This record gives sequence, C-alpha cells and structure tokens, in this order.
Amino acid sequence: MPKILNKIFDNEPKLTVDRRNFLRMTSLSGVALVLGFSSKGGKKELYAVGNMADSFKLSPYIIIENSGKITLMNPKPDMGQGTFQSVPGLIAEELEVSLDKVTILQTSGEKEFGMQVSGGSYSVRGNYFELRKVGASAREMLCTAASNQWKVPVGECYAENAKVFHRPSGKSIGYGDLVETASKLPVPQSPKLKDPKDFKILGKNYQRPDVPLKVSGKAVYGIDVEVPGMVFASVEHNPVFGSKLVSFDDTETKKVAGVQQTVKFQRVIGKNKYDAVAVVADSYWAAHKGRLALKTKWDNAGNDKFNSKDYEQSLRDLSKKEGLVVHTQGDFDKSFATAPVKLEAFYETPFVSHSPMEPMNCLVSWTAADAIEVWVSAQGPDLVKDELAHTLSIPRDNIKVNIFFNGGAFGRRLYPDFATEAAHISKAVGKPVKLIWTREDDTQLGPFRPLTFSAMKAGIAKDGSPVAFQHKVISPSIDATMEEKRNETGESSNMTEGISSQQYELPNMKNEYVFSEFPIPLAAWRSVTSSTVAFAHECFIDEMAVKAGKDPMAYRLDVLLKKDSDTKKLLKKLKEVSKWDRPLPKGWGRGVAQYEFFAGLSGHVVEVSTLKGGGIKIEKVYAVIDLGTVVNPDMVALQMEGGATMALTAAIKNGITFKGGQTEQTNFHNNPIVRINEMPEIETHIIADGGATIKGVGEPGIPPFAPALANAIFNATGKRIRRMPFDLNKV
Repeated sequence: MPKILNKIFDNEPKLTVDRRNFLRMTSLSGVALVLGFSSKGGKKELYAVGNMADSFKLSPYIIIENSGKITLMNPKPDMGQGTFQSVPGLIAEELEVSLDKVTILQTSGEKEFGMQVSGGSYSVRGNYFELRKVGASAREMLCTAASNQWKVPVGECYAENAKVFHRPSGKSIGYGDLVETASKLPVPQSPKLKDPKDFKILGKNYQRPDVPLKVSGKAVYGIDVEVPGMVFASVEHNPVFGSKLVSFDDTETKKVAGVQQTVKFQRVIGKNKYDAVAVVADSYWAAHKGRLALKTKWDNAGNDKFNSKDYEQSLRDLSKKEGLVVHTQGDFDKSFATAPVKLEAFYETPFVSHSPMEPMNCLVSWTAADAIEVWVSAQGPDLVKDELAHTLSIPRDNIKVNIFFNGGAFGRRLYPDFATEAAHISKAVGKPVKLIWTREDDTQLGPFRPLTFSAMKAGIAKDGSPVAFQHKVISPSIDATMEEKRNETGESSNMTEGISSQQYELPNMKNEYVFSEFPIPLAAWRSVTSSTVAFAHECFIDEMAVKAGKDPMAYRLDVLLKKDSDTKKLLKKLKEVSKWDRPLPKGWGRGVAQYEFFAGLSGHVVEVSTLKGGGIKIEKVYAVIDLGTVVNPDMVALQMEGGATMALTAAIKNGITFKGGQTEQTNFHNNPIVRINEMPEIETHIIADGGATIKGVGEPGIPPFAPALANAIFNATGKRIRRMPFDLNKV
C-alpha cells in the first residue's frame, strides 16, 4: 500500500503527556479516573490516575469524573464510516456504559494515543482487543472499589449501566461515587473480556450517536468552524501541473469590496511544489470574487503537452516489456508455452477523483512565531501535525490540531496540503485564515487515484484446469509521484495489490509490474489499487471459466478452490444467497467476483437485464463480506452500499482525463457520480463467525463490484468489457 498508509498500521501508543495539561485541556474538575495505555521501557501497560493535584504520565481513553460524567476518547476521525460510534463502542461495551450516556471527544494528535488515522479499514480491526481491554480494566477496578467499600467478595459484584451492583443484596453504587477509591487501585493488565454472547453494543444495530447531530445540522465539520478575527482565502493555483508563475496583476482584485490583500506562496504536496496566489478577504464570497478578477501569467515550460491519449498509448507500448517480477511460483514461461489452450487479454481502468462532498478547507491561526492552531476536517490529526512541522519547520509540539467530522474523505484527506496552504497564508497576513477550495479546485488539482492497465495470460489444460497464470500491471506509482526517492520494491507491491495473494490455486504463476513515469500527484483512493487491478483479475478468471466451458461460480469453487479457505466460504455464501443456480428471465445475466487484499475480503453477485431500446439495467446486487467479527451490522451494510456506489461511479462515469497538461473535468456536471435512480437494490450478508482474524469494512466492498458487473453483462450479452469506464446505455 502507499507509504502514507503504512503509518496507519503502526498503532502502538508511543509517548506520554503531562497529566496536568491534559486535564486542563479536557476541563475536568474534582477527582477523576483517567484510564488508558502508556509505554514504559517499550512495554505497553494500562494506567489510571486519580488525584488531580499530582502529575502523572498517562495516555487516557476513559475519563470518569466524581460527578459521574464519563468521557470516552475517539482516536479515529469520523469521515462517515461510523468511527464516532464504533471505536468508543469497543470501550463502552466492556465498561458497561451506554453510548447515549457518555461524551465522546475526538483526539487531537497527542502522542500518547499513537497513530490517530482513519484509513486502511483499520480503525476497528486495529483496536478491537486493545480498547476492549481498556474498558474491561476500568470495569474491574470499579467493581473492586465497590467490593472494598461494601466489604463483600468482588465475585458478588457486577457492573451495568454505569453502576456496580451487589448481586445478593441488590444494592448499587454509581461509577462517580467509586472514582476516588478505584483510581488508587492497581490497574489489571490482563482483565477478563466479556463473552461475545453477552454483548450489548458490539454486534448489534446500535444507534450511531453522530446521526442525530448530522440530521439536525448540529454536527460541526471543518468547513463550519469560525474563530474571532478570521479572514477568508481563495487560491488561484497553476492550471497546468508544473507550470511556474511569471507574474500576477491584482489591480482589479483589490477593487472588490472586502478584499484585503493577495499572497504568493507554494502549494506543497509530497515532493511537488506548485506556485499559487491567495486572495484574502473578509468573506469567502469576496475572496472568491477577487480571485476571479485576478490576472495571472504562467510559464508552462512544456508541461502543457501532456495528455491522456498519448499517456495511455505509452502504457500499451510498455506492456510489451518485461516487468519487475513481484511474485513467482513454478515455471510460468515453460508451462504457458506448452499449454494446449492459451488465453490473453488486456484490461484498462481510468484515473478518478476523490470528490468528497465537503471540499478541502482548513482554518489556521499563528498563535506565536513558531506555534499554530489548526481547525480542520482530516483523516488524522497526527498527519496534519507531521506535515505542518515538516513543511513550516516548526516544532511538532507547537501545533494544536482540532479535528472535526469529515464530509467524506476516501483517502484524499490523508494528504494535508490544503492545511499547509492555510498556514502559509495566515503567517503572511498575521490573522487566522480560513481557506476553502472550490469544487473546481477539488476536482482539478488532485491528487488522483492512478489508472492501471493489466496484461493477462493463462495456460489452460484440456480438462479446463489452469496450468499457468500471469497478471502484469502497467501503471504509474503513487509513491513515485509523492516521494523524492524511488523504491521499486515498495512501488511494485503497492501497485499490484492483492494480485498474488488471492486464494485461488493457480500453479506456475509469474506476476509483474511495469513502472511508468507520471507528472501529476497520485494518492490512495478507497481500496487503493485493489479498486483497479481486481477488475482485470476477476474478469480474466471469468474468461478462463468460459474458455474451459465451465460455469464461473463452479469454476472458482471446484477448479480454483479445491481446499477450504475464507474465499471458498465466501463464494459458497454468495452462491446460496443469490440463488446462483436459479434460472433467470430471458435477457438477464449474472456475474460473480471476489477480492481479498490488506483491508479484507468481500464478493458480489450482480444481476443485470438487457433493455428493449438497448443498454443494460442493473437489477440487483448481492454482497457478502467476511469479517470474522462484526461491531455494527447496520454500518457494515451502509459501507457496502457506499462502496458499491463508488465502484459503480468509477465503472460507468467518465473519470479523470488530462489535456494540455491539466485536468479536463471541473465539477459534477462533467465528473459525475451515480444518482439515486441509478443505484440498484443491494442485499448485504455478513460472515461473522467469530474468527480470530478481524477484517476491515470500509474498503473491501469496492474491488469486486465492477468485475461482477462486467461479468454479468457478458453473461447477458456475450460482450466482454475490458475497459473502464463503460456506458451502460451503449453496451
């Protein structure tokens, strides 16, 4: 996966914070039990704090005050995927408190919380046992405190609804009345976790506490924030990637009422530095209007010759070259050369934009010469801190980041270039600056999901079984467009995500990666490169089945998956819920696909029908996701539906193209997403068998959708689709 996502999996709490400063930050009063992880000598341990007069080193997730108020810290920003409920829910389940009775606070990049990034479908699976352990330890301490106060065996005490009860007598006492005593007790390092059959929150369709806020308009997103004395900024960026600003004339700009000044600076995103001019005004509309009046002159330096048509042809030419071998087993070359049946195909996928509903924005105030405060929608406060500290050359500890609900992100908000822009402008004007990108900025400036082209080969025996298989990916690299130094091994792994780790039993395999230079920043997009390579991989598996004269589902289950595996279990479930063997009406077709990668495993069966006037209608989608353990089934279904929406958009809408060195698309009119009337019925099924491996939710629902759709179209029409996007009305 891209280098930035590697940080997400480093979830170990690192350092500590001064307790007095933390308590001041959270406005506690009186005695409090603050419980969380701390690191001593490299060993992670649980700690509790009681007496507020003392100074301790701690890393708190639970704060229980003597007033009875309970606060749970959420280290994973919510971008619509439900971490505002699911992550604190891990603690609340073991603590025996209801989420509607607690206050949830978002962390702000404090080092004691470790990596606080939402991405990689890692928020729950990366914290499932550790945060339950935090809640269980607090529960045991409170029960012990009650047993000591009542002078009864602790085994006779149990916790429920933020109280401890004595089973024989029925008497109870609230957590707030136990805080002082509990905070002085040793913290259990190996607390007993609840049996899943006793869960009240986890595994249930529990109401999300953020939904009432969002429905009522009370939820605060970064774009909503205001602070005293702030001004607004709108930025004119270079239209051609890599062009240099020769001059600008702000004469007409300064005539716009409300415009205060203009600021020249550079947008920094990874290794890329782009000239820009900000218009600063006392309102956003004045800033935007002033920007429209700005006259700029650019030196394109030949960068305006870049275009999608020529670039795509260069990838087709590169496909004929040998690539870097990313996986090999057996002897592919010999087996393919001697195979009685040979099959080859070439697949193409497009660039796409992230296009979250909330465009990029950030509010920054310089509080001192080398200290700033930030208010932002981002996928990780620590990412913002790291980027600002590096770009602005100020101490990381001098940066305070306030994180708010994200109005969508999909990987875009892993890259806080817009935050550094706001910081540069704020420093120049000496005031708090709220920068807001337009939808056009968001669409045209990237970074974008990379395209991938795939050259596929297979050798098939006379009985239809596979004897050789190759998936060669030809594409640019995300990391290469962002990092100064290339790492071929890392690039090849990132850009061939999952192609060598499918559980299909394919002998004599040789998968390759061919790198292509690309002049525009690329970024992780929901499910990263699995969203593209899965299209080629699973469509080609279908081509193999057809060549072998086999049913695509049976070919996967009986030929490619002889041994038991999670993939076989998932496909059997798909076959069952979709009633795969049930005859379809005339003119209908069905297709299947699955994909497993770092985030998890899911699969789809898509049913389509041919229309009398031409074209295809998607009738129904069956989705199965293998989780092992589920936190909120309703949220899983919503994530699968959201994934299908994005996957369908990438499959049938035009995507991003380049001409004259710049992005051709500007807004939703020419970079559309699917509408409600275009969405089919989606029926989601969850495999939650309590397996030891907990898998992700947010991303796995994307990769299998497009190939399942394309395979269904072939089944209905006999037309094989090998290029995305494709037009359902013209299939």
